[in-house]
Amino acid sequence: MGLAAFTDKGGRAGGAFFHAACLLLLAVICLAFPPVSLAAEAPLAATGYKMAGDATKMRIVMNFNREPDVRWFLLRGPHRLVVDLPSTKFAINAKDVKARGLVRGVRYGDLGEGVSRLILTGKGPFAVDRLDVLKNDDGSGYRIAIDMSAASAREFDAALANQALTTGSTVSSDKGGRVGTGPISNPGHRFTVVIDPGHGGIDGGAEGLNGTVEKDVTLAFAKELRDRLAAASKYDVFMTRETDQFLRLDDRVRIARQHEADLLISIHADTIRVKGVRGATVYTVSDRASDPEAQALADRENLSDQFAGMEIKDDNKEVTDILIDLIRRETHSFSMSFAHTLVGQLSTSVGLINNPQRSASFKVLKAPDVPSVLVELGYLSNAKDEAQLLSADWRSKAAQSITDAIALFASARAGAGAGG
Repeated sequence: MGLAAFTDKGGRAGGAFFHAACLLLLAVICLAFPPVSLAAEAPLAATGYKMAGDATKMRIVMNFNREPDVRWFLLRGPHRLVVDLPSTKFAINAKDVKARGLVRGVRYGDLGEGVSRLILTGKGPFAVDRLDVLKNDDGSGYRIAIDMSAASAREFDAALANQALTTGSTVSSDKGGRVGTGPISNPGHRFTVVIDPGHGGIDGGAEGLNGTVEKDVTLAFAKELRDRLAAASKYDVFMTRETDQFLRLDDRVRIARQHEADLLISIHADTIRVKGVRGATVYTVSDRASDPEAQALADRENLSDQFAGMEIKDDNKEVTDILIDLIRRETHSFSMSFAHTLVGQLSTSVGLINNPQRSASFKVLKAPDVPSVLVELGYLSNAKDEAQLLSADWRSKAAQSITDAIALFASARAGAGAGG
């Protein structure tokens, strides 16, 4: 064996040892420093925001580039829904988050430590009917869909109490985090009446032959009726407005719902082209008007939101119904029952129009769970009616008749186990 052969074997052995050592070192490095994935998850980004609805119910949708991990909870003072997200880049149009309907304010931003937050401030108490994280149909990302509806302070407090008893917050999941899943027993509830003086502020309503303005007549009468009901000490009584202020129609409905009203009475005094027509009329809601005059009146009243440049489009296709049809039918039945009782009481004290119980599609009467009527006290286009509407004696008689009708209705509801 020559020197060359020995050297060749030694070289091969040394090379093998060196190769093995390199592999061992590489393995140690891989264990100590795991490889960084080239397909790291993209930062979470909010790519769009939309709100639709009114002061009684709203749908809020926020779009994301990927699925967000969401936690949400309620806060009071003011009433707020807080949605916590992983650190998020917000690319949202400022116009889209402008307050509207039930939502009084929208705020969002980064809290630090990997957390971002969306805060929705309600126009009074509300219920979160659904909060879901959903995959977009076109596969472009995900969205948070939130359904909110006006609720009473009692219902909001019950949701807060339930929140405190569980996890302190709610994680969105397939069950669709729900707060306020149905009526809450309230044995201390007294029969509650909400009186709605029609029009107000920039919306004066009809004007009489001698310059009487409808918004003034309705407010004066509403106060008379409120005081008379309060004197009976049997009811809780609220007004949608107590001053000369403008209120949207959906805000009037919201106020009734947030007070858990057993009855909403909207007070009006319109005009009509036929000067000889006079007398009081009681209206309930209907998809189809009982007659052309009722439809014309509903059309005029439903336009009141336009006086302040606040015409609201019908968003029913985008907003989830919050109550089943059975409840709507039951509410309508109660409305019809009270209207019948009210016509009977008014007939003994004030003049009524021919066929005094009518119906039309009044927006202010569309609360799904509050029996509601609209009372036309008379027509300002008729000189005799205008004079009566300004008479303290006449207002007193009419207010007493309505009070008597409320007493009969409340007693019947209590007897059926439906009211205080």
